[in-house]
Amino acid sequence: MSTCSTASRELDEPVSGTAPVARTWLLLEQPGPWGAKALTSSHLDPALGRALEAAAKGTGVRIALIRRPGRHADAGTVTERRVYAAHTTPGNVWLHAATITDPRRLTDLDFAALGRGDSRSFDTALSGGPHTGGPLVLVCTNGKRDRCCALLGRPLAAELDARGTEGVWEVTHLGGHRFSPTMLVLPYGYAYGRVRAHDVEAIVEGVREGRIVVDDCRGNSAWERPGQAAELAVRAALGEDAAQVLSVVGTDGCAPRWEVTVAHVDGRHWRVTVVQGASLPARPESCGTSVLGSPARMDVTAVRELAVTALAS
Repeated sequence: MSTCSTASRELDEPVSGTAPVARTWLLLEQPGPWGAKALTSSHLDPALGRALEAAAKGTGVRIALIRRPGRHADAGTVTERRVYAAHTTPGNVWLHAATITDPRRLTDLDFAALGRGDSRSFDTALSGGPHTGGPLVLVCTNGKRDRCCALLGRPLAAELDARGTEGVWEVTHLGGHRFSPTMLVLPYGYAYGRVRAHDVEAIVEGVREGRIVVDDCRGNSAWERPGQAAELAVRAALGEDAAQVLSVVGTDGCAPRWEVTVAHVDGRHWRVTVVQGASLPARPESCGTSVLGSPARMDVTAVRELAVTALAS
């Protein structure tokens, strides 16, 4: 039986513009098994999970559980947990870390402030501070959401760990399981699909050097899907790989067509036309359903640099 990721790969479905959307990521270490909705179906107190979901709603903060690669004993007690918060909006990218013993301390966070890119509540509430290590490499492995994430994601995480790649964690959900194995790299917040271990090494090395690899990139989670596709299209057109130099500064229109304005820190601007289409022929969007679908795709049809006079009008 074909998996959703096999069908997506064979039909060459584009990955651009499919990244999960989050200006800020909040990651809590939670070993052991995860259910489909991990915040409320793991060894984390489900009441706490519901409280965190409610606190984050509408703030731009996305919460996920993480665990180290490897076998996951069904153990319910954790002495210490790592917690990370990362803001991904260019110009204010940061990654902070803390170690806690009681996950209920997360309810003391100011989620609205975190979503705006203010790290002070994280540091104050959790005695945290700037992360001093390398990039975080988050590989989706939650087979309860889709079996492709377990079949493809867990071997990738294990291989990266065996290679000695620093900062590798398994994560509960990055969306787009038909692009498995999927990965998010922090602090810059770019997601990737159909990644292989040697691809990851190049991506991580780029992040260490302040560069973004565009190949197999799904987009920057700081932007909505049209903005993700537009920013990647400008990068490809310019051959621009420097991190934090491009921002989505305006999006006009609505589905199925948008005009997205992308700005460079050097003052240049581009107007990018993004059209939402349907991926055909119909294919399984998830291994959890037998219903065939036509997932939305973001197609860039034009990239036009704007003159200074156009910006002033």
